[in-house]
Amino acid sequence: MADTYFDTDDITKEYDRRIVMRILSYLKPYRVLVSITIASLVISTLGEIAVPLLLQRIIDDAILAKNNSFLAQGGILYLVLLIFVFVFTFIQTWTSNLITQAVMKDMRLGLFKKTISQSTAYLSRHPVGRIVTRLTGDVQTMDEFFTTVLVAFLKDFAIMAGTIAAMFVLSVQMAGLVLLTLPPVLAVTLISRIKARDAFRRQRTASSKVFAYLAERLAGMQVVQLFRQEKKSIKEFSESNQELMNANLKEMYVFATFRPMVEWFSTLTMAVVIVAGSKMILSLSISLGVLIAFISLVQMFFHPVTDIAEKYTMLQSAMAGGEKVFMLMDTNEHIPDAGKTEINESLGHVEFDNVHFAYKEGEKVLKGLTFSVKKGEMAAIVGYTGAGKTTIINILARLWDIDSGEIRLDGIPVKDIPLAQLRRCIMPVMQDVNLFSGTIEENISLGLQLPQEKIIEAAKAVHAHEFISRLPEGYNTRLSERAANISTGQRQLISFARVIAHNPCVVILDEATSSIDTETEHLIQVGMKKVLAERTSFVIAHRLSTIKNADKIMVLSGGRLAEKGSHEELISRGGLYAKLYQLQYKNEENHES
Repeated sequence: MADTYFDTDDITKEYDRRIVMRILSYLKPYRVLVSITIASLVISTLGEIAVPLLLQRIIDDAILAKNNSFLAQGGILYLVLLIFVFVFTFIQTWTSNLITQAVMKDMRLGLFKKTISQSTAYLSRHPVGRIVTRLTGDVQTMDEFFTTVLVAFLKDFAIMAGTIAAMFVLSVQMAGLVLLTLPPVLAVTLISRIKARDAFRRQRTASSKVFAYLAERLAGMQVVQLFRQEKKSIKEFSESNQELMNANLKEMYVFATFRPMVEWFSTLTMAVVIVAGSKMILSLSISLGVLIAFISLVQMFFHPVTDIAEKYTMLQSAMAGGEKVFMLMDTNEHIPDAGKTEINESLGHVEFDNVHFAYKEGEKVLKGLTFSVKKGEMAAIVGYTGAGKTTIINILARLWDIDSGEIRLDGIPVKDIPLAQLRRCIMPVMQDVNLFSGTIEENISLGLQLPQEKIIEAAKAVHAHEFISRLPEGYNTRLSERAANISTGQRQLISFARVIAHNPCVVILDEATSSIDTETEHLIQVGMKKVLAERTSFVIAHRLSTIKNADKIMVLSGGRLAEKGSHEELISRGGLYAKLYQLQYKNEENHES
């Protein structure tokens, strides 16, 4: 389950130069800020390293030499240096975070543009949760990469290199002794890195399983309760939860072991420095100030060692997140938009010529479908579930492209028409209405700059104006998520008003009245009769009583056109349509009785 939704089980990359270079390519628009960040980092690091060197001068040349004037000057200089370090550390932190937020904004926008242009085929294969994770969680790992990993690595390596250089400046012999204690530290760091990598993978895998299980069970809680699956669900969740706890404890164990070991080696190195330094002071090889400076530099050196190891887990997370972000970024499954032929948007003559189509290779949904619907005609499409009714709408609007044959609008193949114009001409009203959070007016206009009079006119045409006017804020009433604060019928009426406001030449009603009560459906039919009079319309309906007045009824069976004609003609033939009608009529009679 975790692989299906989150793809975290396959995290294998520790470091991938290509991913890092692509992440860094997002810095190009912010070269000035990057330069300021790097300069501030270098200056603040030099300032931090200069602190123990200045301390050595104060001890040797002021305190031990009893030079009061230099002591005062050194104290002031020490304070200025600390302020200097603080200021440039602040600049570096501020600019690096500013860059990070800008980069994440650019990444999210790029991913959204890429996703919104993908084909319906791509979107149908990828769960919404996975795509949302790419745009949010995986992009968020870039925050850690820039602010926590990249900047920290640069600063830590700069401090380590700077402290070693400073040690050699103070005393070559003492610096050599410190270097001799480093190989065991490097060995411990390497082993810890491997252990941390394995612990990180286990933790991410266990975490994704818990997340997926919670999402699935909470979404289906009603089913869990109705089928008395509470105890089983608790047991299953308890097992996954225990696995996550064990994984977290193993990850904590790695760091709980590594940090004390590094501190132990740090203490050991400190002891070597103190013992050797004390002997060298007695032999007058070095001064007391040099020894104290060395102690400070050793402490400064070992802090980045611990920090780098701990940031390694974040680097892994950034690699995994970056890989998934760029995988989506590199996906190009969009409907080709090479059409350049403009059409008259007031027409609407639709032709299907020997159309074949399959969602999956080898599983044809439409098989040689041929029909013609003239401008202004109302064509009803009926058939059993899976016959291909909704598929006709999907391929007519080019949400999917057909395998063979040709679909023409006003004599022009739809592939030769620009997508934007084609979708202005063809507009569906689906059974599952999609309304967005915002005002009712915004949902009706949906991007068009329409005067309110036009919006009210569209609402009146489908009898939506009555209920909208009764709302406290009328057309300015804000809809909640999925428009849960209005009824199903009201949502459907708004979707009808939206289509009318956009004035397409072809209207598609995909079972659009199946979830509406009889009274509301009657209101819609009265309002739509005038609206559809001059438009080509396709109607898919379960209730055959709603399509008696269609100019032609097309009956699909197994992806083929089984029958075609008016309601009366098809009833008189006694074929598939007549059987469907009689079956539904009997069901309605039984229901009423």
